Amino acid sequence: MIDDQLARWRAAGLLDDATAERIQSFEAARNAASGRLRWPVVLALAAGGLMLAAGALLFVAAHWTELSPAGRLLLLAGTVAVFHLGGASTAPRFAALGSTLHAVGTAALGGLIFLAGQTFHLETSWPQGFLLWATGAWAGWLLLRDWPQALYAALLTPIWLVAEWADRAEGYGHIVPAVPLAGLLLLALAYLHAPLQERAGSSAARTTLAVIGAVALLPLAIAFRLVLGESVPWNQEATSAAFRAAGWTVAAGLPLLLAWLLRGKAAWLTAVGALWVLAGVLLGRHPGATVFLWGGLGAAGVAASGVLEGSRLRINLGLAGFALTVLLFYFSSVMDRLGRSASLLAGGALFLGIGWGLERLRRRLVARIEEPAP
Repeated sequence: MIDDQLARWRAAGLLDDATAERIQSFEAARNAASGRLRWPVVLALAAGGLMLAAGALLFVAAHWTELSPAGRLLLLAGTVAVFHLGGASTAPRFAALGSTLHAVGTAALGGLIFLAGQTFHLETSWPQGFLLWATGAWAGWLLLRDWPQALYAALLTPIWLVAEWADRAEGYGHIVPAVPLAGLLLLALAYLHAPLQERAGSSAARTTLAVIGAVALLPLAIAFRLVLGESVPWNQEATSAAFRAAGWTVAAGLPLLLAWLLRGKAAWLTAVGALWVLAGVLLGRHPGATVFLWGGLGAAGVAASGVLEGSRLRINLGLAGFALTVLLFYFSSVMDRLGRSASLLAGGALFLGIGWGLERLRRRLVARIEEPAP
């Protein structure tokens, strides 16, 4: 990117050749000194970590029936310890390898927890197993401060909360899962908003949260609307008032608390997202064209937040969400009113035009956030 910028500044007459070459040499030396891993190394470490975890799992499975319950527990605990000790010993010489081994050790901790419960026939609930696993991930992040542990903690904590909700809601029979879906959707927004400004740089943990939020946001929004739109009647009344109040407090309160801890006063963006999620819950009783308006408004909000805080990720995600909303609206509300050939021709022309328009808009928005501040 620096080469493109230098070429543009040269063409505009802002830099002479000698100054541009000095800047280029300085940036090359700084990048070499920073020790950033290139993608082949990252790919090799990721593949090696996955293969190492799979190999350890196969080794344990091959000898599982030959071992006593105590032997099984010692084997699993030893596996976890070996990975973490290996990570601690290699981290001073090769930090990325140490981080990979620690990540494999945290993954093995989950196997240790659940297989130990199964082996010894412990009368415990599976949500508590996820709680223990998440606690181990949080401990790993507090000790190591690397992004794989942040990834585990960010995924396992909501899994535990949803598992707890499902376990406690089981006694009420079939109910609509509005509470966990709303909480997960708002949490995805909080994760997406974690980096305050990408151009100023952000920690690896915050970037990891943003990627999780970007990957999860659109599928969660679709699942949220599909489940609530098909719920007739809206069976939340099957639960007690105290259970509903506790569920909504956790679903709304924890993501907002996380946003405040990550962003301070800038958490107002996530608070606006909470109002959008609440509007989606209220629309659950009245499905129709307003649902697509709700989706388009949310997508526009994500793109606008990207412009506001200089985030390409949010701009691209917001425009992709808007295009998906139009696509779903066309196939659900327009296509069945036209003939087969007419619907395909009209849809093809429509989406070609939308794609062209959104790409032009995307380029303008990205160029806007890349403009130097006055």
